[in-house]
Amino acid sequence: MPKKSTFPTPVIEIRDDLSRDMPREIVSLLDQYIIGQQKAKRLVAIALRNRIRRKFVAEAMRDEISPKNILMIGPTGVGKTEIARRIAMTLDAPFIKVEATRFTERGYVGRDVESMIRTLVNTSVNTIKSRMRKQLKTDVDKEVEEYLVDMLMSDGAPSRKRGAKVNRKIAETAVHKVERKKQIRADLIAGKMENQAVNIQVRKRVSPMLPMADLFPGIEDMDNGMASIMGDMNMETEDNRRMSVSDAREVLTQQLLEERIDKDRAAEIGVKWAQEMGIVFIDEIDKIADKSSGNGPDVSREGVQRDLLPIVEGTTVNTRYGIVKTDHILFIAAGAFHVSKPSDMIPELQGRFPIRVELTPLSQEDLGRILVEPKNSLLRQYEALLATEGVVVEMTPDAIEAVVAVAYEINSSVEDIGARRLHTVMEYLFEDLSFQAPEMKGEKVVIDRDMVLDKLSILRKDRDLTRYIL
Repeated sequence: MPKKSTFPTPVIEIRDDLSRDMPREIVSLLDQYIIGQQKAKRLVAIALRNRIRRKFVAEAMRDEISPKNILMIGPTGVGKTEIARRIAMTLDAPFIKVEATRFTERGYVGRDVESMIRTLVNTSVNTIKSRMRKQLKTDVDKEVEEYLVDMLMSDGAPSRKRGAKVNRKIAETAVHKVERKKQIRADLIAGKMENQAVNIQVRKRVSPMLPMADLFPGIEDMDNGMASIMGDMNMETEDNRRMSVSDAREVLTQQLLEERIDKDRAAEIGVKWAQEMGIVFIDEIDKIADKSSGNGPDVSREGVQRDLLPIVEGTTVNTRYGIVKTDHILFIAAGAFHVSKPSDMIPELQGRFPIRVELTPLSQEDLGRILVEPKNSLLRQYEALLATEGVVVEMTPDAIEAVVAVAYEINSSVEDIGARRLHTVMEYLFEDLSFQAPEMKGEKVVIDRDMVLDKLSILRKDRDLTRYIL
């Protein structure tokens, strides 16, 4: 194992300038993946922009400006979760998505609501560590290369010239060693030694918490003090392993990067970043607002709301990285509210989501646009999948209209599940083609309206089958 060396501490920049997160740019980005729902996009964009604006307010007022939490209301499949997913993929901010139904009232078996903040902080710190690793990668790669060259030298790796033999009994001259090392390095860089086996020493930490995790799920959310004590009990051991150069390079690189990063600095930056710019998306919040049941398994629903209230309102949470304040974390909640209503939530929690936006059900025109317009639309996905088998698929405009008409009709008559209905209809349509594709290499398949109606006619006629399949 390479000896520990000192690298400069990476400079991690968390951008806080008015040139990013422009509302129009955020909406434009969401438009590439989500059809309609402009009101929801605009409100989310404004909330995200306000996070940046707050940074430039006078310090005396800065702490008084709390995030305007958002409650998105609308039927399933209209884009609530997709908005959150796209924000997470593109936004330079700590982001997590949780489901309200996974939490239980304090005192019940299960996860408590504070675990969402611990998850957010873990995500934030891990992101900072990842950026540190990226900055250190070049220096570590050079160190790993040097170590591998030394290991190949000590293993008596064959020289580049075929048939050359090294008499191990005769001491190599200094010149010979230099030349041989140079040759091994050249072969290593050229990728000619990837399958050569080498012996390496791998350091690993053995944690006493690992066997406990299987017996007690959720132990990762234990009190910070206890987690620190258990962490100090970790033991470091070294194993001698023989593996290919390719595998050894990956193992050594990851291990060295983990050792070289400044974990304390990463934790410091990560906690601050989570407190100032963190975003928590709480899905299915309507499931804990249902007042229809007052006993049995639903008895803790209102308790979850009460536990959630201080988190959203602003409190402190004990994490493995220290105390985290939630005052300036942005919360975005979403729910279909089919059975319950937003007014069924406890009044205090309602007040902590001052911005409400109702997402509209999808029209037939919306379904048509969703099928073809987004950057990675469902139709393009099927075309790309079948293209891997050498099959070219083309859907005529009238075939697309027929698919949309069937999906909209089933949504209207059975149960409206929004754009998700397109997934089930398209899967049923492409079932035979997907099965036969490996035997159709080089063919072109044109899907027209008649083919669509023929394939999907049974779904329109047999409502029982429709309910079963879709």
